[in-house]
Amino acid sequence: MSSERNPATPETPKPPRTTENAGKTGNAGNAEETEPAGPRPRRLTYAAALVALEGLALVVGGLWILVLGITGDPDDRQQAVTGGVTLLALALLPLLAARGLLGCRSWSRGPAVITQIMALPVAYNLLQADSMAIPAGIALAAAAVAALVLIVNGETTRALGIRGPGDAGGAEKK
Repeated sequence: MSSERNPATPETPKPPRTTENAGKTGNAGNAEETEPAGPRPRRLTYAAALVALEGLALVVGGLWILVLGITGDPDDRQQAVTGGVTLLALALLPLLAARGLLGCRSWSRGPAVITQIMALPVAYNLLQADSMAIPAGIALAAAAVAALVLIVNGETTRALGIRGPGDAGGAEKK
């Protein structure tokens, strides 16, 4: 056996991780992720925690509806099971977004923002109810607004490697 490298598959060095390539991997076919350039900002950690909390709330709600639909006496068992499974599926979006935010992945900002925008009408509907849902609506609205503010913050945007509209061409400013 020879210890020579195969010239048909040259190894390319990975570029160092900076704020400009913070959400990208070295090679398109390489599943290996690189480490963030610096420490993750606290605002990004807080945003990830709020998004994860919303995802966990969806999981709990989905399991609750699913269990009640299976073991209880709902009006329509199929509708209850479908609603529970739907909430569990919807929980994947914020949970994956939270994981991406913790890893400083630029792709995670979109799903996190979409989750918050979807939460605001739900919070409004909960606030319109004359029941115990009002505190839940207040909590959901506060969490969604706080997460939105944290996600679109300049420090968070830079940590995710997202450039502003003036920097889209990649030209260096002098």
